[in-house]
Amino acid sequence: MPVQVINGRRAGPVLFVSAAVHGDEINGVEIIRRLLKLRTLRSLRGTLLAVPVVNVLGFLNMSRYLPDRRDLNRCFPGSGRGSAAARLANLFASEIVGKADYGIDLHTGAIHRANLPQIRADLEHEETRELAAAFGVPVMINAAVREGSLRELAASRDVPLLLYEAGEALRFDELAIRAGVRGVQRVMRRLGMLPSREPKRREAKPVTALESGWIRSPQSGIVHATVRLGDYVKKGDVIANVRDPLGSSDTVITAADDGVVIGLSKLPLAHEGDAIVHVAAFRQPTRVARSVEEFHRGHREDEADSG
Repeated sequence: MPVQVINGRRAGPVLFVSAAVHGDEINGVEIIRRLLKLRTLRSLRGTLLAVPVVNVLGFLNMSRYLPDRRDLNRCFPGSGRGSAAARLANLFASEIVGKADYGIDLHTGAIHRANLPQIRADLEHEETRELAAAFGVPVMINAAVREGSLRELAASRDVPLLLYEAGEALRFDELAIRAGVRGVQRVMRRLGMLPSREPKRREAKPVTALESGWIRSPQSGIVHATVRLGDYVKKGDVIANVRDPLGSSDTVITAADDGVVIGLSKLPLAHEGDAIVHVAAFRQPTRVARSVEEFHRGHREDEADSG
């Protein structure tokens, strides 16, 4: 497991940034690579622990899992005498989490699913919520901790942890990568690890989702989605059509409630019951839609400026 340790000249917090806990979720690998090349790290206070590929075997095999089909993110805190997954989890727990004050874990959607850039964290914890807001993506989700996950381990050790979700497995998503690099820097500035600076332009404020859920296909067939990530949908709006390959039927899928699209299946085919569109509910969904537009506009402008 490759680890790069960067010590600042002055004292400060210890932050770990990890990616590819699921070996096919590769956006985070590129985020960390770009992060390590930033000149601003010369002004670092404290210590940055960068782990670009946690699940090396899964990464090499382009698989979410380890070779024994175990999900590493359900194996924490692990064991020094257990399976390969348990030993890897135990190593990460002792050598990374055990030495850190804060953490950022970088993920994407699962294979054939794309996620709108979002932060998942324990938003009832005040400091964690402040760091989640500082990251600066449109949507924050107060996500329940799953047994055996890295988030559960961090919570048990009082290490505030942000989980960044954006893009899809096995694909680089430039916007998701840029937002991730910028978000990690914002958190580091919030922690006093990097010098603070004024933003170049007005930035969208993240909004917390009340709840979210996947809308599933009522039948098998060819899927034609009519929405994109970040779209605002109202109850009853058509979000997809599922069509019979022979043209004998056409089933319309509608939104059950008002909300914003935060996840999409990228497969053109679906079986009955497959998840198609992930919609999150907000108190002010139109405000979230505007926030998403500002977020995309800001990153397009950054790309134009760098070009």
